[in-house]
Amino acid sequence: MFKGVPTLANLNLRFLKGNSRIALLLPRGKATATSLDLEDANANPNNTPNTNKINVDVYSEEDLLKRAKFGHTGKQVQQKISSEKKLRTPPLLNLVFANRKLSFYDTSSGPKPCEENAKLNQRRNYSIRPHREQEQRNAEDVLFDMFASEETGLISMGKFLAGLKTTGIRRTDPRVRELMDNLKKVHKLNNYETGSSAETQHLNRETFKAVVSPNIVLIAKAFRQQFVIPDFSSFTKDIEEIYANCKANTSGKLADYIPQLARYSPNLWGVSVCTVDGQRFSIGDVDEPFTLQSCSKPLTYAIALEKLGPKVVHSFVGQEPSGRNFNELVLDQNKKPHNPMINAGAILTCSLMNALVKPDMTSAEIFDYTMSWFKRLSGGEYISFNNAVFLSEREAADRNYALGFYMRENKCFPKRTNLKEVMDYYFQCCSMETNCEAMSVIAASLANGGICPTTEEKVFRPEVIRDVLSIMHSCGTYDYSGQFAFKVGLPAKTGVSGGMMLVIPNVMGIFAWSPPLDTLGNTVRGLQFCDELVSRFNFHRYDNLKHLSNKKDPRKHRYETKGLSIVNLLFSAASGDVTALRRHRLSGMDITLADYDGRTALHLAASEGHLECVKFLLEQCHVPHNPKDRWGNLPVDEAENFCHSDVVEYLKSWAEKSKDAPQECFPEAVTTTTEADEELPTNTTTSVSHSGNTSPIPSESGFRSPSPLSSEAESTASVASVDKTKPGL
Repeated sequence: MFKGVPTLANLNLRFLKGNSRIALLLPRGKATATSLDLEDANANPNNTPNTNKINVDVYSEEDLLKRAKFGHTGKQVQQKISSEKKLRTPPLLNLVFANRKLSFYDTSSGPKPCEENAKLNQRRNYSIRPHREQEQRNAEDVLFDMFASEETGLISMGKFLAGLKTTGIRRTDPRVRELMDNLKKVHKLNNYETGSSAETQHLNRETFKAVVSPNIVLIAKAFRQQFVIPDFSSFTKDIEEIYANCKANTSGKLADYIPQLARYSPNLWGVSVCTVDGQRFSIGDVDEPFTLQSCSKPLTYAIALEKLGPKVVHSFVGQEPSGRNFNELVLDQNKKPHNPMINAGAILTCSLMNALVKPDMTSAEIFDYTMSWFKRLSGGEYISFNNAVFLSEREAADRNYALGFYMRENKCFPKRTNLKEVMDYYFQCCSMETNCEAMSVIAASLANGGICPTTEEKVFRPEVIRDVLSIMHSCGTYDYSGQFAFKVGLPAKTGVSGGMMLVIPNVMGIFAWSPPLDTLGNTVRGLQFCDELVSRFNFHRYDNLKHLSNKKDPRKHRYETKGLSIVNLLFSAASGDVTALRRHRLSGMDITLADYDGRTALHLAASEGHLECVKFLLEQCHVPHNPKDRWGNLPVDEAENFCHSDVVEYLKSWAEKSKDAPQECFPEAVTTTTEADEELPTNTTTSVSHSGNTSPIPSESGFRSPSPLSSEAESTASVASVDKTKPGL
């Protein structure tokens, strides 16, 4: 049947082989005494009643043949048949095919445990239940068992929601609205139980499953750490540290050329984070309202691209950094604004919205139309309008009006453009009021290819977002854009109100707000935040994600990098790939790494009989020859168990050599190597060998020698003849 599964036929076969008394063949139709009777008589000399003795006068020849075949009483045969049927149950067979594991502790069939040991047996059976069977349990049941109280058997929804918040999902997230509504309904059905709110109720299993079932996919994904930032709580701790460092920065001054902006407190400082999976975190003055100012420019540019396409838009406005101040009276060589991120380009983009996107709309309608786009990007977060800032900005807009007249003189605007309406529309977009929370979602929508992460609504096409982020990367921080692209390497847009929208494509959006500005109009604390963020995490667009070891990668699970390194190393040793082992060695990897069972690369190479790998690990990598796994097995034991005599002989000779030789001749295994050609702390002979060989590739003779003794002789001879003047030696 299956390997390792005892069947009834196998049991009978073994029984027949072990009992010579079954060899007697009875003649048909005649009941005679058999060897069974003789053996029973010998075993019972006192003629006491024997219940197992066969009465030939009662049983027919057919019954005696059956007894001779099975060698058991009828009750024993029935028990064997029932055990055979239990092994053939469909769920167990499915587990055999799926996991190649068997659980003989199936509580669904068989005797029920006694009451006093029921709970103990249940835990034991569940702990050894195959993994696939555990996965078949409902996610709601698993979540309930995670948070339920052992004393009451109920789950505290406050504790559950707090655990959900640590993954980045808030109670106000639109994707868990059904869960919160169900909680309110349950609270109402309980007649608004005194002393508790809808979010602090204690529910039983069935009620909990009914409450969370509409949003179970998102909730299960959150607790399984399947978001873009798996360990979100550790990431937020780093954000808090960076926030505290930037808060101590008191340099910069407020934008006093707009009277309303000069009224902000210079101590205000807030940071909000939103990932592409909707994980949220905020710290500081994130609910304080402020106006968008220049942070609205990439959004209006995105709307124009969505409706008109890049060919039409960039026939009116350029794509190059200006190298000048954001409000300087200058055009490019084609008599167009340099890019949509400076004032001249943003004014021209607003004229495209008025004249080409919605030419039939009034000024009020085009304003509402634009605000609806902003709200869709923010997932319904706070987006409003500050009329006081609008009036203040329009009164102090001489330079912007000069830009408008200058562009009209050079025929930059499309036909039927009303300059006054265009300027008012531009001031209205800059005077839209919001906060850090809403802008972080907008930044995350740009990072997510135009799809809002909280509502999952597709607002812009991915091609539009690609063009917007490209312009933000090269022109987003005024005349500081070149240095920002060099240091931070991420798309960003700043505003004179103190805001900075930072986009990490396919990961997250961050919005930092602090009113004090530098001489170029960028928020001082925001720039410092971006610098420290990129110095701590590998978010720079040109950071190497594979070999950069001095930065964190929050997109990976904790210990994921080390785990993959161990897997690759052990797989190379098990498959006998000396080239891969050499590559791991040269990359500075710790060759002595072991898996959960303590098995090293030397264990696997020895057990598989790869002599070349064993030689390389001992002679070139200088790994210990006698590491023990969790069962106390040495590499030589593994080679003996699998009958690899050549490996056994080599390991024993190496052990004898290491026992007789001085200790300093055999250095410890490298555990902290960071450079491929780093010299190992060895004796004089070994040091000369490494310093003389300028090439990082070990010589082939080092691991092709038939024994460690000859290898030592060859290496000593080669050291004596080394010519250090020749390259590659």
